[in-house]
Amino acid sequence: MRTSRRGLLAAFAAVGLAPRATWADVGSPAYLAAAGLPDGRFVLLGLGEDGAERFRIDLPARGHAAAARPRLAEAVAFGRRPGRYALVLDCADGRVVAELSAPAGRAFQGHGAFSRDGATLFTTETAEEGRGLLGVWDAASGYARIGEVSSGGIGPHEILLTRDGARLAVANGGIATDTDVRSPLNLATMHANLSYLDVATGRVLETLETPDELRLNSIRHIAIARDGTLAAALQWEGDELMNPPLLAVHRPGAAALEFLSAAPETQRRTRNYAGSAAISDDARQAAITCPRGGMMLVFDLATGAATELDSPDLCGVAAAQGRFVCTTGEGLFLDAAVAGGRRAFSGLAFDNHIVRLA
Repeated sequence: MRTSRRGLLAAFAAVGLAPRATWADVGSPAYLAAAGLPDGRFVLLGLGEDGAERFRIDLPARGHAAAARPRLAEAVAFGRRPGRYALVLDCADGRVVAELSAPAGRAFQGHGAFSRDGATLFTTETAEEGRGLLGVWDAASGYARIGEVSSGGIGPHEILLTRDGARLAVANGGIATDTDVRSPLNLATMHANLSYLDVATGRVLETLETPDELRLNSIRHIAIARDGTLAAALQWEGDELMNPPLLAVHRPGAAALEFLSAAPETQRRTRNYAGSAAISDDARQAAITCPRGGMMLVFDLATGAATELDSPDLCGVAAAQGRFVCTTGEGLFLDAAVAGGRRAFSGLAFDNHIVRLA
């Protein structure tokens, strides 16, 4: 007997198995980005490959980043650190599926990552004196918190799943703060690191520290290429008259981080601050945005040479198909490889991060 689609939907709903919307059902967005509106409201946007808006969902306060659940049209939106909210959103209808609450003495740090099967969510958090943690949540059963593990350092920020699905890469910024403010408490002893953790056990597998002369370079946002090469955006907490490198690269199997700098006059324009990072799938190029200098730097990872793209308040960046796309605080979506490739969102201000859906 042949059953109609309507009949199947009714049958599924009757036993609590109603089909869930997929990313294709909400217009196959390529990117997620938080933004502010002129009236003071905040939203999460789903954007197409060309920057066209696919959906818009209200947020309770300023957003920072979002983690996209594999296959299902579900995203966890995080507030700016120290995080006051983490909301699981159904991107088909904007409904809040779950609201995550960090335990007492914990604060979200703006980022999260799902396991490859989408069953587990990991959130970056801090506890006393900036001690780094990853909260572990069971997404398969309503996002119950099922534990926490060390992030491998102090002040974790962005977390990403490696392409093989076996490890988590965590940017431990090294800056200790309490759970209520953003002011650093430990500049005298600060030391950032990049840590890799085993997804199955939460065990720290590898830790790569910044060298002593660059210990005040906080590792903030990261990106991973197909072969596992990782790029990290850095923010300098030291003497403002110095011009330290703002891009760190970790190549698979390497025992240390590699640091790349632009020309001295360009480095000075950055004001020692890289907002976000991206890396091409083939690991040939990496990009960092420098909103305080109004530009993006694209590095050739074979030669170390850097080229510039100028735009005011440019901060969000993501790798696309053979190119980079960017967002700005002035509401622009920029395609760095396409002449005239810009889309303007009137009155909208993108926050400093854009997430590419896998």
